[in-house]
Amino acid sequence: MSLLLKDRVYTMESPTSKRGVYPLHGYKLGLYRLPITLEEPLEIQSVHDGLKNTFEMDAFADRIYATYKWTEKNMDDPDAKGFEEVELSITVEIVTGEVVDIIYQIFPIEKFGDPQWVKDYRGKADHFAKMVMDTILRNTILADKMIESLIKHEKISETDALKKLEELTPLAQIVPDAKPIPIIKQEETAVVGKVGQAWKGGGPKPGPIDVEYKSKMGPSAPHAVADTGVSLKTWGRVGADNGIMGVWGEFVSVDFDICIADGACIDACPVDVFEFRDFPGNPASTKKPLQIREPDCIFCLACEGVCPPVAIKIYEK
Repeated sequence: MSLLLKDRVYTMESPTSKRGVYPLHGYKLGLYRLPITLEEPLEIQSVHDGLKNTFEMDAFADRIYATYKWTEKNMDDPDAKGFEEVELSITVEIVTGEVVDIIYQIFPIEKFGDPQWVKDYRGKADHFAKMVMDTILRNTILADKMIESLIKHEKISETDALKKLEELTPLAQIVPDAKPIPIIKQEETAVVGKVGQAWKGGGPKPGPIDVEYKSKMGPSAPHAVADTGVSLKTWGRVGADNGIMGVWGEFVSVDFDICIADGACIDACPVDVFEFRDFPGNPASTKKPLQIREPDCIFCLACEGVCPPVAIKIYEK
C-alpha cells in the first residue's frame, strides 16, 4: 500500500467529503489533501502534459483527471470456449487551488457490464489508483512543491525531503519525459528584446532582467539555502550544475545568468539581505550574492539601482 495514503483511505457512505460534493452511494473513496498550492494555468497544464503519454489525461477548469486502464481475462487461452475479456479503468482526480486534493472512487464491478468472474477487482483498482497518485507526485511539478513544503514545515534538508517523498510514494513509476517545468508556447519566448526562458546558456546573459519572467519561465525546484532554513523559489533553473540558473527570489528577484557578482548589491543593502555563496559552473560568475535574508527586505530599491548589468528586480509584497 502506498504510504502516502496510509490511514487516509476512507470507506464512506455520506454524500459529501472534505471538499465539494461527491455522489458516493457507498463506493470506496480515496482522498488525500496536499499542503501545497497549484493555481497557475501553466503549472496545471504542465501536470496534464507531463503524463499524457503514460496515462489517459484530461483537464476541466481547476481539475485534472488521470485514468489508468487494464485488461482482465477469465482464462489464458483466447481460443477456448467461454473465453471472456474486459477492459477496466480507474480515474484519479486532482482538484487544484490553494490546497490540492487527490481523489479517486472505486465503483462496483457491475458498472462495467457485470463481469462477475473478475477476481479481487477492488483490491486491484485501489492498487492502481495509488500507483497513479504516486507516479504523479514523483514526476510532475507537484514533486517540487511537496519537497518545498517538507523543507519548510519539517525543517529538513532538500536531500532528506526528496528521500521522504520517495518513501511516501513507493508505487511510483518513473517517467523520464514528465518535465516538472511547464511547457511555454514558442511565441511567448521568441519575442524580440525579451530574454526570459529563451536563454540557452553559453556565456553571461545580457541584461536587464525580464520583469515578465514569471509568465515566461517555468517554476523550477526551490533552493534550500544551507545552514539557514531558508528556501528560495526559482524560475527557469535547469538541472543542478549552475549552467542555467534562471531567476531566484520571489520578491527580491535576481537573474543569476545575468549577475556578474560585482558585489554592488551587498554594499548597497542596508539590511544585509545578500551574502556571497559559491555556484561553480555558471558562465557569468561562479559566486553569487544570494538573498539569504529575503524576508528582511525593506523595499528601498537600493540594490536594484546599483546593479551594473541590471539583474535585480524588487517586487513589493
